[in-house]
Amino acid sequence: MSTQKVAAIQMASGPNLDANLIEAGRLVRRAAEAGAGLVVLPENFALMGMDERDKLDLRERPGEGRIQDFLAEQCMRYGIWLVGGTIPMESPDAQRVYASCLLFDDQGRQVARYDKMHLFDAHIFCSGERYHESETILRGREIAVADTPFGRLGLAVCYDLRFPELFRRMLDQGMELVAVPAAFTAITGRAHWQVLIRARAIENLCYVIAAAQGGYHLNGRETWGHSMIVDPWGTVLEVLPHGAGMVVAEIDRALLESTRRNFPAIEHRCAELA
Repeated sequence: MSTQKVAAIQMASGPNLDANLIEAGRLVRRAAEAGAGLVVLPENFALMGMDERDKLDLRERPGEGRIQDFLAEQCMRYGIWLVGGTIPMESPDAQRVYASCLLFDDQGRQVARYDKMHLFDAHIFCSGERYHESETILRGREIAVADTPFGRLGLAVCYDLRFPELFRRMLDQGMELVAVPAAFTAITGRAHWQVLIRARAIENLCYVIAAAQGGYHLNGRETWGHSMIVDPWGTVLEVLPHGAGMVVAEIDRALLESTRRNFPAIEHRCAELA
């Protein structure tokens, strides 16, 4: 099959795990009913706590935990592949967790894991906002690219979008589409979100499925939203500006292959610059 539907889900998660899982389940069901075979949840879909340390109380061990069980159950119930945004997973540091992006297949089996590598420690000068993810998150060390029925799928998270070398490493492992769960701030999202997503799609001639937090959160944050699906030519196929919902679009392997064949920029990379 040349074309298959994929979906990016957008939420405005809060500090209540039960409410977030109910909302995520509702939107996953809608995506599955719309025909999506691959669904991507946003970063921190299960918890946007009142304090950054709240995530420590929800940390899970590999293969066990309520959030992981929820993700596996959605896959088995609807027969979909699911990128589980990010969830807090235990790390060797008792005061920090990994922000782990888990990929489950349509049988509910975890087939890939990516721990967020680039941590958002930044001061947004025009608003005074300060973020220090490294205080509660331990950065990952390994990229993740997995075989799926939709193509070779890479995993990246939010701030990773600003580091094109990560995507080049995934490309070296055969990446054809990439899922990007995110929670961009309203200010940085307005300035850079679409530009970065389209740039990563264009320079790697790949599909990008970007699932974002989008709205006002009880902890006072405002996230940009604008979840979107972008094709290998940089065309925005679908976008959801604000609020909870989803975007669904078709990915076309024949289009991807013809784009790479007819516009062989990947083959023109200079080895001495790699």
